[in-house]
Amino acid sequence: MTSPSRADILRDGLWRRNAGVVQLLGLCPLLAVSTSAVTGLGLGLATLFVLTCTNLLVSLLRPVLVGSLRIPVFVLVIASLVTVVELVLAAWLPALDQRLGLFVALIVTNCTILARAEAFASRQPPGAALLDGLATGTGFAAVLLILGAARELVGRGTLFAGLDLLFGPAAAGAGLTLPVDGLLLAVLPPGAFIGLGLMVAAWRWLNLRPHANVAQAGAATPTGESHR
Repeated sequence: MTSPSRADILRDGLWRRNAGVVQLLGLCPLLAVSTSAVTGLGLGLATLFVLTCTNLLVSLLRPVLVGSLRIPVFVLVIASLVTVVELVLAAWLPALDQRLGLFVALIVTNCTILARAEAFASRQPPGAALLDGLATGTGFAAVLLILGAARELVGRGTLFAGLDLLFGPAAAGAGLTLPVDGLLLAVLPPGAFIGLGLMVAAWRWLNLRPHANVAQAGAATPTGESHR
């Protein structure tokens, strides 16, 4: 199988096939945890780590993978890495671990990770698989961060409040607080669906706009005029 170029891998993972707003995978943690920028970033980084390491390990295991055991091996690798993340959070970031709750464990069931392991990492060399994991994980983490930041800003009038949960006491008080009352709807479950819907609409508008401009330019060009 021909390996795609690095530029194509980056564009697919970050934008063209973004797991959050294009493929709409991993919606359970995406909608539930994105109540603030810090929780969104925390889960996004955890997912990025698991996805990148899974891709790399699956690619390295390609020569010894048996067809009938392929999927069980993928799940075992993902579950092992998620266990590592859970132990690290419980040991060094217990407050963030409590805030994220069971959604860290649910990374095991994130369709994005298993899909990239099966469709890409198991068929590509380690370098391409590693880059794909980084790009796809970063794209998913970016959606979590943007959605969480938007909901926090609209819902509470703050931005990156509780940053010390992720970066320790040195980051306490580093967030932004606006002198406005928040809109409660934004941090409630309906706010997650509304916010994600707006992000999907924005992606489609930005992605389809160049094609619409080309079509308009082509329609405006006269084609049936006779030349004298």
